[in-house]
Amino acid sequence: MSSTAFTFPGQGSQAVGMGKDLADAYPEARVVFAEVDEALGQKLSTLMFEGPEDDLRLTENAQPALMAASMAVMRVLEARGVHLQDRAAYVAGHSLGEYSALCAAGTFSLADAARLLRIRGQAMQKAVPVGHGAMAALLGLDLDTARAVAAEAGQGEVCDIANDNAPGQVVVSGATAAIERAVEIAKGKGARRALLLPVSAPFHCSLMQPAADAMAAALAEVDMQAPVVPLVANVLAAPISDPAEIRQRLVEQVTGIVRWTESVTWLTTAGGVANLVELGTGKVLTGLAKRIAADASARAVNSPADVDAFIAELGA
Repeated sequence: MSSTAFTFPGQGSQAVGMGKDLADAYPEARVVFAEVDEALGQKLSTLMFEGPEDDLRLTENAQPALMAASMAVMRVLEARGVHLQDRAAYVAGHSLGEYSALCAAGTFSLADAARLLRIRGQAMQKAVPVGHGAMAALLGLDLDTARAVAAEAGQGEVCDIANDNAPGQVVVSGATAAIERAVEIAKGKGARRALLLPVSAPFHCSLMQPAADAMAAALAEVDMQAPVVPLVANVLAAPISDPAEIRQRLVEQVTGIVRWTESVTWLTTAGGVANLVELGTGKVLTGLAKRIAADASARAVNSPADVDAFIAELGA
């Protein structure tokens, strides 16, 4: 069994120009982008390649765009003999990256993954009126201290832990006033920095329940296969393969905490993974991996040069 896991980035990694070098270099990448465009009835690829950035950053666009970029890398690798089930023991994705991971592992078709992420992005945006929710990064606090900050800041309003991204990097999410209180409280509890994040909605908190309900309905309608390798789920930090459980955990994930620190720790300890390979745009997960599991190797594969180097290394 391979000691590698493929990981897939989440929102925030998008950037104008994403995927364009792959599309220019590889017909397989062009096919992915064309298929996503067709599934959405929108030239998402043009928005990815050319912007404008404000439109790309919209949750309903950023989510399928990030999945498309990840799948373009995956299809290019497959065309060159690098097959996921032969090269990876597990997949994992950060928030929307779980859909990319499951598409790569054969649970969802590419068109279904794109449509689900469009629904997810729209539902998350609509769940809370603009201005009524916020998120903040608490840097330099451990998870227990961050939980204490959130509890103190709530004062009857929602203030939840949204992401445990890496040691000393915890994100809180909830009602705007509560999150603003959390920023001040965190500074008093020794946070190195505490800052509001430039997001359009408070993801991964209980205010997202309407979006979770929308995803339960959407996922119930979609054909799902068992992934060719297990998914280490955000809400469990443990591997799952049963389509019914995957469906349930994807619904829970909308309001639940992204347990990324624990997920990478599970992969590199119990999972026996020594190599974490991030497929898609940016290098956010690669940076987090180096902080969570210093002994593991971590790399990002997102450009033609990355693809060539990775294939050469594998001897594929």
